[in-house]
Amino acid sequence: MSTQRKTDQDELGIDEGSVVDYLTTHNDFFVENPSLLAMLEIPHTCGNAVSLVEHQVRVLRDQNRQLKRKLMDLIQVARDNDRLNERMHKLTRGLLMTGSLEDLIETLRTLLQGEFKADAVSIRLAGLTEDEARTCGAEQLSAKDRQNGSFKGFLRAGLPQCGRFKPKQLDYLFSDGAPAIESAAVIPLGKDAARGLLAIGSHEASRFHPGMGTMFLSHLGELLGDLVQQFIPEEQTARD
Repeated sequence: MSTQRKTDQDELGIDEGSVVDYLTTHNDFFVENPSLLAMLEIPHTCGNAVSLVEHQVRVLRDQNRQLKRKLMDLIQVARDNDRLNERMHKLTRGLLMTGSLEDLIETLRTLLQGEFKADAVSIRLAGLTEDEARTCGAEQLSAKDRQNGSFKGFLRAGLPQCGRFKPKQLDYLFSDGAPAIESAAVIPLGKDAARGLLAIGSHEASRFHPGMGTMFLSHLGELLGDLVQQFIPEEQTARD
């Protein structure tokens, strides 16, 4: 506050708070005193003074631009969600139409790499025999892996995890392709990953990150876990 303004306030016996309170309570003050608007001047950052009306117009224009940007962001999010819904619908239909474990995994890998631009897809299944693993192209997930592996804490949480993983974890998930993976999404199949583990890898560090939504990944994990159960009996998984 300038010295002159403080002196004027002292002489008039008012303060800024009182003025603000008055104008807030009497919001029609400038409607009833339009000539005052033209007389008021507000210092501008560029050095020139502008009238209150001009200042209000600029403020409203700035607010309008901000609201427009927010609206465009919301529209883009809605469009992205629509496209994601379409891809998830196609993926779901494709998986439901499979008739064998080998077909299921091949379809999953093809659609994730094609529709979702995944750079790497790895799936480990519980209760899978060595012969079945060789035939269907999946890896085995043993009880020891679930209890003592690099993902013990994550598996206990039972939720998809996205972001950058340690080299040891990437080696376990993607084997020879691990060095090229910069970020990944790891999805448990069933509670405590009782039916398996799905990993989707990307060469881009920002593709999967901890702050992203995981609702679709959770749905995919639930769907895949239920479909796997058709080909690997629950009692076989339990014996693993």
